[in-house]
Amino acid sequence: MRTTRVLSRAGVLAGAALLALCGAAGAAVADSDDDEAAAPTEAGTSFRTATAIQLDQEATAEASTGDYLYWSFPADVGQSPTVHATVKLPEGSTRHGDSTWQVDVYDGLRRHQACRFGAQTRTAAQDAATVELSCTLRTVRGWAEPWANDPLPGTYYARLTVTGLKADDLGLPMQAATEVTSSDAGGATAVDGALAKPLVPGIGTKMEAASSEPEDGWASGLWSSRWLWTAAGGVLGALAGIGGYCLTRGSGRPARVPAGI
Repeated sequence: MRTTRVLSRAGVLAGAALLALCGAAGAAVADSDDDEAAAPTEAGTSFRTATAIQLDQEATAEASTGDYLYWSFPADVGQSPTVHATVKLPEGSTRHGDSTWQVDVYDGLRRHQACRFGAQTRTAAQDAATVELSCTLRTVRGWAEPWANDPLPGTYYARLTVTGLKADDLGLPMQAATEVTSSDAGGATAVDGALAKPLVPGIGTKMEAASSEPEDGWASGLWSSRWLWTAAGGVLGALAGIGGYCLTRGSGRPARVPAGI
């Protein structure tokens, strides 16, 4: 009887553990499904109606050829964002010629930002199915002179549109997908100083766009890996000074020399 009770209890515990694991797996799958469902499926048609996205989040939209599509995303100090855009073109049999597409990026002050590299503009042949564009910005700085056009932390806007097209192809249905990735430039590009607040829509008013903030919040712009390199350099300099002194101070007064001399 005792053995039967032990086996029964073990079976109950194993069943409970299995149910817990299944529940955790189901919750993880549900969270993953929720994240995928939360991805934007439309784009704005102006700066004011731009669809907000986060870094590494793919957004899609269905529109008509000739529309201006806008997305907004946050970029913080030390980041170098890259905007990727893919256009699924209409059927080749319905088009009347080649088309030229372009992606532009603007900062929080709506200043056009130049691309360091990437295919910002591309021409798609009449029989092409898709066209891919990209634009990598300069590293976002924590501070800049008022006259400079340096990228500053805040909200950025990506605009996708067609710049060259046959008039007969205007209005044809198309699909677009965009994603923004970023790399950390590190302390090599860090500068002293920081903005009082990042450049986001409605800053200082009740209309401030909370969706433009990064998931982990804005960086202060004062801390960078340069502090670590500076501290390490100071320690190495001190050790070098001590080592040089130990090597050059000698062994002291020779024993054959009287103390009074």
